[in-house]
Amino acid sequence: MLRKIGSIIPFAAFADATWKPLKVLAPALLAVHTAAAQTGPVVLQSPDQALEISIATVRGDAVQPAGGQLAYRVTFRGQPVLEWSNLGLVMDGSPALGPAVRIESSQASSQNETWTPVAGKASPIRNHYNAVTVQTVEMAANGRRLNMEARAYDDGVAFRYVVPDQPMVHEVRILNESTQFRFSKDANTFPLISRGFETSNEDDYHELAISGLHPEYLVNLPLLLEVPGIAWVGLTEADIEDYSNLYVTASAVSRTLAARLATRVEDVNTNTNIAPSFDPKADASKVSVIARTPVRSAWRVLMIADQPGRLVESNMVANLNPSSAIGDDSWVKPGKTAWDWWNGSQAKGVGNPGMNNETMKYYIDFAARNKFEFMLIDAGWAAGLAAAPGSSRRGADLTKSIPAIDMPMLVEYAKSKNVRLWLWAHFRDMYDQMDDAFGQYQKWGIAGVKIDFMDRSDQWMVNWYRTAAKKAAEHHLMVDFHGAFKPDGMGRTYPNVLTREGVMGAEYNKWSARITPRHNVMLAFTRMLAGPMDYTPGGFDNATRENFVARNRAPMVMGTRAHHTALYVVFESELQMVSDSPDAYDGQKETEFLKAVPSSWDETRVLNGVPPKYITIARRKGPEWFVGSITNWDARDLDVPLNFLGSGSYDAEIYADGPNAAAQPKDSGFEKRRVNAQTVLKLKLAPGGGSAIRLVPVR
Repeated sequence: MLRKIGSIIPFAAFADATWKPLKVLAPALLAVHTAAAQTGPVVLQSPDQALEISIATVRGDAVQPAGGQLAYRVTFRGQPVLEWSNLGLVMDGSPALGPAVRIESSQASSQNETWTPVAGKASPIRNHYNAVTVQTVEMAANGRRLNMEARAYDDGVAFRYVVPDQPMVHEVRILNESTQFRFSKDANTFPLISRGFETSNEDDYHELAISGLHPEYLVNLPLLLEVPGIAWVGLTEADIEDYSNLYVTASAVSRTLAARLATRVEDVNTNTNIAPSFDPKADASKVSVIARTPVRSAWRVLMIADQPGRLVESNMVANLNPSSAIGDDSWVKPGKTAWDWWNGSQAKGVGNPGMNNETMKYYIDFAARNKFEFMLIDAGWAAGLAAAPGSSRRGADLTKSIPAIDMPMLVEYAKSKNVRLWLWAHFRDMYDQMDDAFGQYQKWGIAGVKIDFMDRSDQWMVNWYRTAAKKAAEHHLMVDFHGAFKPDGMGRTYPNVLTREGVMGAEYNKWSARITPRHNVMLAFTRMLAGPMDYTPGGFDNATRENFVARNRAPMVMGTRAHHTALYVVFESELQMVSDSPDAYDGQKETEFLKAVPSSWDETRVLNGVPPKYITIARRKGPEWFVGSITNWDARDLDVPLNFLGSGSYDAEIYADGPNAAAQPKDSGFEKRRVNAQTVLKLKLAPGGGSAIRLVPVR
């Protein structure tokens, strides 16, 4: 519903929350409301009317209909989530857009449709929102125009900037946004704090009030916040195209986060492994976006709910992206993959384990007997390439393999066993060789490519991701971006992009003690809000905190066997790694769960959870449900009602912590029992423990 203060525009279609599998764009909703100035804020409500975003011109907290600072506010169930917060763009070479404007007109629209993704956490997905476009004009003589687009969903609100093409503005150079997020209370935050814009986004998440964030902290998105007594909020962005990634910093204004756009890195050869520290004053003078009009920012997304688990269920980020751009996508297939790198290329029975044909065939055989769709060949397979003196290029020829690897033979060997291969590539080599490499991979019959070490989030890199996704699709190649910035929902537009890293995942067990059960719970509520994450689960050498030792070969993992089995349900990734050595899984009962668990879902429900203490997620594929429950270092008993099940009975296959799991984390139990929608499962989780459950309808 769209309304103006003092009058209500009764668009019945906006208030109808009925799920209609068609697009609704009623002609009446496209009416333009024009005047010398709006008589009050433009107010947009969600279809269920619980959420409201208002856009107005203000002075302080007072609305100024004649013009002023462009601002917005958000309420949830009548309570303020964000108070009037500034909007605007800080320009290079011209005054900022937003501090002195008037609202000239607004147009309302609505959409209610469903679409079917190739892969994801739900299928089909409902895309139901009310929307408004607000046109503003600068009050100064130049009269530059800035438009705001806003959408209100039942699970959040989003807005973005549009600088239209206009007589005096054909190119913009944006230093930063004036966007504020001024919360109504000193919200509790769970931030990932980065050193700078050139980052792999791999670090610990913290827990701090907004007032505890220092100005020099560069906070990565997505950011989880709790506004006490009002709402849980997931702050992120969607549909980043020809723009820069958004970060936030603490503001001098109380309870306020301020936008910071990643600054441009002009030289692609910059050593991105050494990230300069963020300097709020120095970075303020650097250009972030250079673009021809019309210029559209990414959507600024505020997922909002009464419980944090509702944010995990949200599909807002995907919905805010355009539909598929690749045409026929029938060749895009999610799945699980064996992988040689994480465990150190262990291969029991192979005479000389390593990057050679026999070892790769060993992993292909493992994938085949467990019905995994893929095998990923990681670094070291590509032939060397002489680099120019002083070059920072990696120097691998991505079109040729080393003598010990016969790629055409391995592709055919895997194909004979119904397995397809993925290949790893360093970004710098892929930047030089993309067309030739993708063409060669298509000739070989490679399924996909894992591109690593981008470690940047500026406008240039954003555009490079899109170029890589588009060209990969032209060669029927799927993509996994590693060393990456957060997902933004581009998997809807380029469904061949199955997953990405941008997370401190299980690889850190090889050299640190940072991947704890608490960290795993935290990831489900934070990083996963943005989309799929290639955490690389599957470690079966389970250890207590006291016995854990970081080691590169045959790494350990902290937490119980049931905890790490449950990660295949808790963590979303449409390309899901089975990371440990094949012989680590042989003869283990949990391997049966890994065989059965899907990597793409029809439905996702969070059954309980408190960040960063514990979480239980149920996901459905077809008629079967899978449940994953994990806890931090605290043991806990959880009641899990199965009221999400359909009618009839189900056979529950329950993998749980054993009685000695606290001291011996590999100790696990298995139980099979008959359940139905009235059943309440009583889970007993050990410290660092979990439970993984498969629910199969009784025929």
